[in-house]
Amino acid sequence: MTTMNDFCEVGRNADALVDRADGDGPERGNGAVPNSALPAWRRSLVAAWYYGTLAYRMAAAAHAARVGRSPVMVLFYHRVADEHPSAWTISTAGFRRHVDWLIGRFDLVSLAEAQRRIAEGNHRPAVSITFDDGYADNVRFALPLLIDRGIPCTYFVSLDYVATGRPFPHDARAGCPLAPNTLAELRELAAAGIDIGGHTRTHADLGSVADPRVLHDELIAATRELEDAVGHAVRYFAFPYGQPANLSEAAMQLARQHGLWGVCSAWGAYNVPGDDPFHLRRIHADADIRFKNWLTVDPRKTRNKSSVSRGEL
Repeated sequence: MTTMNDFCEVGRNADALVDRADGDGPERGNGAVPNSALPAWRRSLVAAWYYGTLAYRMAAAAHAARVGRSPVMVLFYHRVADEHPSAWTISTAGFRRHVDWLIGRFDLVSLAEAQRRIAEGNHRPAVSITFDDGYADNVRFALPLLIDRGIPCTYFVSLDYVATGRPFPHDARAGCPLAPNTLAELRELAAAGIDIGGHTRTHADLGSVADPRVLHDELIAATRELEDAVGHAVRYFAFPYGQPANLSEAAMQLARQHGLWGVCSAWGAYNVPGDDPFHLRRIHADADIRFKNWLTVDPRKTRNKSSVSRGEL
């Protein structure tokens, strides 16, 4: 019987080419190159890999379901809009396609349910949807769509920007100062069932923060102030940038000590039963072919978790 190791060994040379085409090599991290920016030959190579391995993936998924090891995948978006496109923006039509495709294939679950399945076992592939930063455009289409369809969502925001209305510095530097959400909008979203999460005070890289007082302010104080501002408990936290270098053991311990339910990274990895459910690894929601390639469990990408194990960074 052909195993996954056999399959990946046979495809080793093609694997390296697809890594280059997909923009997900270890030096890039997940989602560094949006699908729309890939040259046509690269999109074609990713598509060929996806369709050529799809039957194998389906068989592997069926086996994982039987033994209770179906993956739990956590997606992250930033902004859904049709104006001012960027590497972190998906169109409204693209987001609707994502949602329509997900509904018929996965259990769409909250982060709390995702953690339960990681801890106890999972017999059906599941997906959680999250957003980072807090862009005002998301209340015009994406979040109303999720609310209307009853799909859980955790919405991570950086406090200073939603509290003051200042655009994110990276948007201002690019000459496109996009508006963040207002606190009033966040209160309405929370009342409608959207889970509001913390994303630091200033969108800080916590991996580079050595001062314990600064770390506490960015992670804990800002989260508690956000709770007060929206009038709802803030139970989850997402690390800005989310690559391994942007996390720290001190930050993870602080989050646990202060009663947060979980934290999210963002370098692209699957969560499977037996992993630490406190640390949720997330996948960037690229445009269509890379999106499908990730969510049908690309055997190449099961390696992305290898640098992080229970209790380690």
